[in-house]
Amino acid sequence: MFDTLSSLIQQPWSLSPNALLGATLVALVAALAGEVVWRLWRWPRLLGYGLVGTALALAGFGIDGRDPMIRLTLDAALAVLLFEAGSRLNLRWLRHNTWLLGSSVLEALLTAVAVYVVATQMGVERDVAVTLALILMASAPALALRVVSEVNASGQVTERLIALSALNTLYAVVALQLASAGLSLNEPQTWTQALGPVAFGFFGSIVLAALVGEGINFVARRFDLRHDNAVLLMVGCVMLALIVAKTLHLSTLMVPLLTGLWLRNRSERPWVWPRHFGSLGAVLVLGLFVLVNASWAWVDVRPVLAIAAIVLAVRWLAKTLGVALLAKPSGLSAGQALWLGGALMPVSASAWVLGLDFSVRHSGQGQLLMALLLACIALLELVSPWIVMACLRGAGEVDRTPARDVVWPAETHESAP
Repeated sequence: MFDTLSSLIQQPWSLSPNALLGATLVALVAALAGEVVWRLWRWPRLLGYGLVGTALALAGFGIDGRDPMIRLTLDAALAVLLFEAGSRLNLRWLRHNTWLLGSSVLEALLTAVAVYVVATQMGVERDVAVTLALILMASAPALALRVVSEVNASGQVTERLIALSALNTLYAVVALQLASAGLSLNEPQTWTQALGPVAFGFFGSIVLAALVGEGINFVARRFDLRHDNAVLLMVGCVMLALIVAKTLHLSTLMVPLLTGLWLRNRSERPWVWPRHFGSLGAVLVLGLFVLVNASWAWVDVRPVLAIAAIVLAVRWLAKTLGVALLAKPSGLSAGQALWLGGALMPVSASAWVLGLDFSVRHSGQGQLLMALLLACIALLELVSPWIVMACLRGAGEVDRTPARDVVWPAETHESAP
């Protein structure tokens, strides 16, 4: 019997330090850390996930976003979250409040101009500065959506945070595609081939998003897709859109975002999805924020940390100013505008993906661009969930339950009547 037991624990069942075992342990530790920060301090679980990712980065286990499995996880998690963010954006609201749309455009433009000016003044090459400025127009819709969901925030600042984050990400995707075409046009041997892929990527993403959105809308008339039991069907549709987008070389950010946008605005009723899209979505969210927080150790960001810090400070001022200038006509108070500007500060997975895709197409700029982007992530990513939560609390849109009133489940059961 001892021999039989020994054979069972030998190969192929022995626990070797392979990728699957490591990923499982990281997921368990991250889930535990997320629950601890939530239960003890009512901070978003993303902070716990980020602590684990940062620990991996400090230990020298940097995440290379070019790795196929890493990129698949990244794209899948972002697709789910961007789809949900798009489904929260009501175009009728923008049509009735055109000042809000103007505020969105203004904050994105001011951000791009400010980042470009500061980056070039600090010695960054012009082409890299342009690309960095366009990418940093984007906030972090995925992060914002999860923090809002975790802390149960609601109100004008909350809704505008989600709307402006989704819109400035869309602006960044389109602007970066145009910038990529412009760089190709500078090369005589490729100018005839530059516009075709860009046009196909832009219009193809819109067409695919409309087709998938209309397909989901068709199914929704016959099934209750808002029910927990339909989560797998919904996630399957989002994953199908992602696979087709990757196969046709369309934007993996633009397609899910526009799919949710199409679905939301083809229906009179708001779409409220189950939390984290069920257990599968929760795992993807955990993986996403661990990976992003561990991403910056992939390259040496120390030489550009000072530049990144100044760029982030100027970017925050530009976003706050853009929101504040049109706050009154758009129906926002000055105080709310300041809190909204702070909540738009994070740089997260969307910027990372934009940088990765651009560096593949233009390898000459890729090294410096990725160093600057990852330096921004290193400085800001870990505290970003806390910043968003603090801004929403400052705006008075989060329940201020004291942390001491939060008890563990066992205590809850003991004190229940």
